Amino acid sequence: MDNIIEKELSYSIIKAAYEVFNELGPGFDENIYEEAMVIVLKKYNHLLEQQKRVDIFFQGIFIGFHKLDLVVNEKVVLELKAASDIAPIHKQQALSYLKATGLELALVINFGAGRLQFARVVNSKRRKINSTQTNF
Repeated sequence: MDNIIEKELSYSIIKAAYEVFNELGPGFDENIYEEAMVIVLKKYNHLLEQQKRVDIFFQGIFIGFHKLDLVVNEKVVLELKAASDIAPIHKQQALSYLKATGLELALVINFGAGRLQFARVVNSKRRKINSTQTNF
């Protein structure tokens, strides 16, 4: 039995990231990669929410908000980076986005290293919270 969350959607998103990385390479600001990902993901016919605002409440009181880079098909949060490496704080940030949205999967995609990097971050009461990082 295959337990990978949103396997086909994840594959499509990573494929789009490779398309962006192969053309642009490292060195641009995150917003450049975000705009390029929007172009490619729309080409793949995905529904996108860009810079989605998610309000955060503490004990029922509004205390702030997150702005998510991208949400794909209302299922996967994308956190795009242009850093030398994916740091633990990037995965924690993605996990906080999942908690705030109630979604189960985030992908942290880093375009700033010599090779494309991504980490899957999962949040579910049915599954152990985990993250894995892959370098390609």
